[in-house]
Amino acid sequence: MDNEKQENKNLEAINQLGQTKVVSDNSNIHIVTIIGQVEGHLVLPPQNKTTKYEHILPQLVAIEQNPDIHGILLLINTVGGDVEAGLAIAEVIASMSTATVSIVLGGGHSIGIPIAVSADYSFIVHTATMTVHPIRLTGLVISVPQTYDHLNKMQERIINFVVNNSRISDESFRQLMFNTGDLARDIGTVLVGNEAVNSGLIDAVGGVHHALSMLKRLIGEK
Repeated sequence: MDNEKQENKNLEAINQLGQTKVVSDNSNIHIVTIIGQVEGHLVLPPQNKTTKYEHILPQLVAIEQNPDIHGILLLINTVGGDVEAGLAIAEVIASMSTATVSIVLGGGHSIGIPIAVSADYSFIVHTATMTVHPIRLTGLVISVPQTYDHLNKMQERIINFVVNNSRISDESFRQLMFNTGDLARDIGTVLVGNEAVNSGLIDAVGGVHHALSMLKRLIGEK
C-alpha cells in the first residue's frame, strides 16, 4: 500500500512539475529539465509544452538546502520564452554551491542560452542547435524612447550574463546576435554542435555520459 502511494506521488510530481522525485535512493545527482517554452508571468495555451519558472525556482532552492544532493544535471531542449523568467532561472543556477552541468539536447535557443551557460560546465550534442538573436517583441509596442531604453537594458542584461558565464567575448556574442543573412527575414545566428563550442558559448561537445562524468568530477572537487 505504501509503495502504491509513493508511486502515485511520483506520477503526480511528473505530471505537475515535469520532474522525478528530488533524489533517488542511490544517487546524489538530481536532474532538472528545461523543455518547450519557458513560461513567465503569462500562462501559455494548454497545447504548449512549457517549463514553468514558479516550479523550477523552488526546486533549485530546495536542492541547494538538501545535503543529500551534490550535483544537478540540466537537460535543455527549449525554444526560449519569457526573458525575465529565463534569466531568473539562470541567475539562481549560477549562484548555487551545488555542482551543476548542463547539456543542450535538440535545441537551446534564445533565453535558453543563459540557462545553458549558467552551469559550472556546459555540453552540447553534435546535432543540437542554439539560436542567438536580439530580444523580440510581439503585440503592441509604445513607440517612445523609454520603451526602447527598457528593451536595450534588458538585452544588455542577457549579454552581460552570457559573457560573464561562458568563454565568449562581448564583441563575438554581439556579432552573433546582430548577424544578418543567417536567418530568413530576421537577424541572429544559428549555431550547431561544434560551432557553439568553437564560439566559446558552450564548453564541450558531448552526451549524457560525458555530462555525468564531468558532474561527478566537479562533485569530487567540491
